[in-house]
Amino acid sequence: MTITVRPAGPGDAPDICALLNAVDMIEIGRPETDLGTVESDLNAPDVDLATDSWLAFEDGRLVAYALVWADSGPGRVDADHYVLPGHHEAAVLLLERMEDRAREINAGPGVLRLQLNVEPTLDLALLSGRGYRTIRRYQVMTRFLSGTADLAPAPPAGLALRHCGDDEADRHRVHALVEKTFADHFGHVDRPYETWLDHIEGRGLDWSLVWIASLPGEGDVAVLLTRDDRTSMAWISHIGVTKDVRGRGVGGFLLRHAFAAYAARGRDTIGLGVDTHNATGALALYEAHGMALHYGVDAWELALHPQG
Repeated sequence: MTITVRPAGPGDAPDICALLNAVDMIEIGRPETDLGTVESDLNAPDVDLATDSWLAFEDGRLVAYALVWADSGPGRVDADHYVLPGHHEAAVLLLERMEDRAREINAGPGVLRLQLNVEPTLDLALLSGRGYRTIRRYQVMTRFLSGTADLAPAPPAGLALRHCGDDEADRHRVHALVEKTFADHFGHVDRPYETWLDHIEGRGLDWSLVWIASLPGEGDVAVLLTRDDRTSMAWISHIGVTKDVRGRGVGGFLLRHAFAAYAARGRDTIGLGVDTHNATGALALYEAHGMALHYGVDAWELALHPQG
């Protein structure tokens, strides 16, 4: 068996997508990775494929892929790592390269953070043996949609909802609301507008699927950011409500509004990700509105030291 490792290139996206879908089939039972998602990762402005990506081949077959990026501020590097079962040596080779590159990027103490399915194809003993530890658990939750049952809800008294659309000023308001409403959430990174826009792939986003909610005398109080660019399901990226209006039914209304909007678009499933320790009660809110666990994700973190 011969293992070779090289950087990824834009032309590798279809093969990487096939690998990720093979991993999806094992971990969650169906393929859910779109080619466009892989292409966006490879073309991210803060990624240099020559130094930040790796493909591992065994006898010419792609068996593992890894990518690192650093858009979360000083001291933190994020990573993806995918490997087919049984390819221990290839998995280790890419972990080593990820960690070495993360040390170069940080040039000092910091962390490397990796998110994995709770039952991944990667042997978790490799991570714990290298000093990684779990720091948080997330859930991807889904709900089936019905064009007859999921009708547009009535808003709470006084609440007005508007499309963001092509209004650049409203896009800046969306950014400000996301930063304000998620400021206390675990792992949130405060990003300036242009950096945030790249982070959410906002330059290709359908902004008509983004809404801002306002109340008389209180101004803009909530944001609903969704996207319809996944084959498997519609996706809710952010539901953010300012602290002083939480508990008034605004979050539940925005959730039901998303259900109705995507049912009207003909989508049969909608999903989102949630921190299971979210202090705002988001998990309970989603469960109360019929959303259920699709799969779990653990965030793993490695403390980095310049000498390894």
